[in-house]
Amino acid sequence: MHRLFFEPEVRSRTSGYFLSSIAPLCWQRISQPNRKARNRMSELLFETDANPVPHGIRAGLLEAHGGRTLRYAILKAETRPMRGTVVLLQGRNEFIEKYFETMADLSARGFTVLTFDWRGQGGSTRLLKDRQRGYVRSFDDYSDDLDLILSQIALPDCPPPFYVLGHSAGALVALASMGRLTSRVSRMVLCAPFMGLDGQKLSDDNVRRIASAFRWLGLGRVYASGGRRLASRPFAGNPLTSDPERFMRNMEIPRLHPDLALGGPTARWLWSALETSRRINQPDFYEGPTVPVLIVAAGADRVVSTPVIERFVARTRNVSLTTIAGARHEMLQEADFYREQLWAAFDAFIPGSSEVETMPETIEPVASGI
Repeated sequence: MHRLFFEPEVRSRTSGYFLSSIAPLCWQRISQPNRKARNRMSELLFETDANPVPHGIRAGLLEAHGGRTLRYAILKAETRPMRGTVVLLQGRNEFIEKYFETMADLSARGFTVLTFDWRGQGGSTRLLKDRQRGYVRSFDDYSDDLDLILSQIALPDCPPPFYVLGHSAGALVALASMGRLTSRVSRMVLCAPFMGLDGQKLSDDNVRRIASAFRWLGLGRVYASGGRRLASRPFAGNPLTSDPERFMRNMEIPRLHPDLALGGPTARWLWSALETSRRINQPDFYEGPTVPVLIVAAGADRVVSTPVIERFVARTRNVSLTTIAGARHEMLQEADFYREQLWAAFDAFIPGSSEVETMPETIEPVASGI
């Protein structure tokens, strides 16, 4: 069974017409007279046998700047009392469906969950004619996406207080958006934030300069790595997760619904990511954060640089660090042994006390079982 999930709700920032349905992910015009217009033709979420749509989830499309649309989903709290809303921020080349399990975990904890696909990926509007290219003009555009989701969806429709759970590039966007989040978000848990590349022969500064040169030469849309649609990778040796079932589940989703996936990042995307990381690793940022942040690093991360994360935490106020020894980059997709440690850190911090320093710096495994 590989059915589509039908959800009628569509949102617009203004009245009039806007792009609406994807079938699959192809847009058609409909009349949009009201903010809560109904569209029975919208087919927004995709499931597989191994990855069913959570019961009670709602999905919609939000019109963004420039006529683009953002696909979002909301899952209400399963238990009482309700503890607020977690805004779940994905990484690069991810999509709502990959986080069905995480959304269900948060709902069972009493949180409403709101997540969305960043512009240019998943079920949101792609930015280039070649939809496989991982492109963004600037990470500031991602901050605009987050701001729009908070103002148009979270604040009017979801219960406070608001928290952020971010992964990789999504975690970097959350840090870069700190100034906009101060009065809106109570706390943030950020998993393996993209603050530097791991295992590269060139330094991040040199990679950033090379990507910038491509940008100035008008070559920002060329692939920095990976090429077109990423081929199915084997489980053995993958840097993302040690859990074979979750790995195969996540590979099956874009295989069955290929329009959800991306190829490699473009030079412009890579430059913007590294430039944003450079910007927040400056002395004028270190004293700025007013939202308490817990960063959870993966002890066996081969995608982003854990030493860069550690240096950032040591210099930045109101930010603490927990490292899960042995975990790979995608901790929310990891084996239960590691996920349980991540959730223990999350549960202690959100809503938690106001003393972020009480979090342990490292979670050491007692017995792996992997």
